[in-house]
Amino acid sequence: MAVVIAIVSLGFAGYLVFPTMDITAQEQPEIFVTHTGAVVQTTGDVLDPVYTIQEVEFDPQKYLREFDYGKVSQLEDGTTLREFTIIAEDDKIMEIAPGIFYNVWTFNGSVPGPTIRVTEGDLVRIHFTNNGSKEHTMHFHGNHPAEMDGIFEIVGSGGGQFTYEFIAGPVGVHLYHCHVMPVEEHIGHGLYGVFIVDPKEGRQQADEMVMVLNGFDTDFDGENNLYAANTIPFYYQHHPIQVNTNELIRVYVVNIVGLDPINNFHLHGTLYKYYPTGTDMTPSYFSDMTTFSQSERGILEFEYEYTGRYMFHAHITEFSDKGWSGLFYVKDSSQPNMEVYDYGS
Repeated sequence: MAVVIAIVSLGFAGYLVFPTMDITAQEQPEIFVTHTGAVVQTTGDVLDPVYTIQEVEFDPQKYLREFDYGKVSQLEDGTTLREFTIIAEDDKIMEIAPGIFYNVWTFNGSVPGPTIRVTEGDLVRIHFTNNGSKEHTMHFHGNHPAEMDGIFEIVGSGGGQFTYEFIAGPVGVHLYHCHVMPVEEHIGHGLYGVFIVDPKEGRQQADEMVMVLNGFDTDFDGENNLYAANTIPFYYQHHPIQVNTNELIRVYVVNIVGLDPINNFHLHGTLYKYYPTGTDMTPSYFSDMTTFSQSERGILEFEYEYTGRYMFHAHITEFSDKGWSGLFYVKDSSQPNMEVYDYGS
């Protein structure tokens, strides 16, 4: 039995349909209040995701600057070995916006999965376990042998395992994602993450952060209802990213939005140097606007001269109006931190 929840939130009305799950539905009144305070109107028997199945808690502020360097050791020939454990699951629910619950498929319990960071020439070893109910894989963008491509090495459900191993390269910002058909479904539910390969000589010191541009089709009609930078719509608009004046900021941007042919990134108050895919140490251009197709990515580097609040957002108004919008709070050392900002005040 499918579960239908009528939702009025973020300025639009719609229906969220949960597919049948092996969980007993609970009978609820016609209206209930979620743990975030949102009022949800329901019809018939509903599956209450707050109390009946595990919810995914995701902190975009923590994810922004969190990098997983793996378990590091040295081989006899001097090669650095970095080992990672990645677990796929597909039975979790995330409240991606107040009152809007979505069945997310996760790598290590989050959407996006962990940001895997290595150095060019490292031996990368990924211990992958599929604890989901469907078949899954991990496909890495970049260089690797054919048998490590995550296309034909299907990992079975219920604990199937596979070890991916390859030499890291080329330098740049890449991504990984499940490549089981239909790929649109597996990516659309959240099985993706960022894969950064640093140059051996390193990059200039900077305040580094990751932004994954994603979207969610919550009513399964083939069109995205919500957009975001790092999963939660409008999060950085109400929790601005705090940076300092005259400090280099480096943003690794990956566009994973499906169902739309393009996305873009517009920055207010300054311009950035843009490095497509990050494979070249020389920027391609200096601008405040970059357009991405799905899986396209790059590195943005910029500084702010003046203090204040500056927007960054999609310059596709539908995307920004539905969540892909945020703020940088630029301060000097004498100014206090800002925790929450009431946008529009």
